[in-house]
Amino acid sequence: MVGPYRGLFSAPGVKGFVIAGFVGRMPMSMLGLGIILLVKALTDSFAMAGAVAATVNVSYAVAAPLTGRLVDRFGQARVIVPLTMAHGTALTGLMLCAQFGAPAWSLFATGVVAGASVVSLGSLVRARWSHLLAGSARLHAAFSFESVADEVVFVAGPALVTALATMINPYAGLIVALTCTIAGTLAFAMQRGTEPPVNRGERHSGSPITIPGVALLSCVFLAMGAVFGSVDLITVAFAEEHGAKAAAGLLLAAFAGGSLVSGLWYGARQWKLSLRGRFVRALGVFAVGLTPIALIGDVRVMAPALFLAGLAISPTIITGYTLIERLVPARLLTEGMSWVSTAVGFGVALGAWAGGRLTDAFGASDAYGFSFACAILAVIIGIGGSAWLRTPVPQQ
Repeated sequence: MVGPYRGLFSAPGVKGFVIAGFVGRMPMSMLGLGIILLVKALTDSFAMAGAVAATVNVSYAVAAPLTGRLVDRFGQARVIVPLTMAHGTALTGLMLCAQFGAPAWSLFATGVVAGASVVSLGSLVRARWSHLLAGSARLHAAFSFESVADEVVFVAGPALVTALATMINPYAGLIVALTCTIAGTLAFAMQRGTEPPVNRGERHSGSPITIPGVALLSCVFLAMGAVFGSVDLITVAFAEEHGAKAAAGLLLAAFAGGSLVSGLWYGARQWKLSLRGRFVRALGVFAVGLTPIALIGDVRVMAPALFLAGLAISPTIITGYTLIERLVPARLLTEGMSWVSTAVGFGVALGAWAGGRLTDAFGASDAYGFSFACAILAVIIGIGGSAWLRTPVPQQ
């Protein structure tokens, strides 16, 4: 599986933006869970914890396309540096409000700013790969590598933030996440040699979301995001219900671990099946893989079940981003990829909110049924609109 990834990092500056992008993306698996653990520790309510986390995700989802458009227009570095400073200030404010027992509305207010100023670094990294490898078959391997990097983050991040929040201090996980955000994003912004050029002479009219295929993918990823958001919160509750709260991070790491393994395998293969066909099939496997988790009542059995459930995540995401790259004009590529982030963000917010409500009302095991229903919805949408995913470029 290593062969196709060789040579990706030989170009000048590539290693720099890849490493910085990885560090800066670590908080994407830590922020929501860290907020859930902090607010739960203070209020003893998963519903409240899910609501605050959902507020952060909704704010991020609303702002991400605008951030992408600004990046396409003014360049990556000029936009992400001030946003990162704003995010750091807002997240610090949220933790201080929690520390000093400020009214509940203050958590939501600071959460709005913290979410709106999150930088979708994964989209920016993929935009750099698209700029460097445009038209090359190696772009498939590059996108696969980035999906694997995402899953490494989702393997390490939940375990790390859970350990920090439960064994050291409820605030420790968010402090580490904030440190990674600032260090990684600022280092990424300094890598100017690989930054995609800004076409200042072109009018940035229109929006990628008006492209039918992009709209369809956004709807699919909205449903998938609801799976991710609900599984994150419900799994924390599941572990706590079974007297193994510290195992929550490991359970979520198993979910991401399945995606990591499948991402390496998927990127190492040369596919003859069309992107459209791959996307629909991966969605089907995703739904089937989620079926057992609603039937399990043992933490030890849940870990391998979540690993199997995660196997279809990377192939679906890799193919989705490749479809965006084929469907969206180059001048709007960052914004187009940001719509995927927006859809996932809205879905995660919905999933966290619904997961919290259902967990408080029915218990964690029954609440997993919501995650499965969202996966089925993603399959229905993907199959129903798959005709919009035909791309004019021959498949690699």
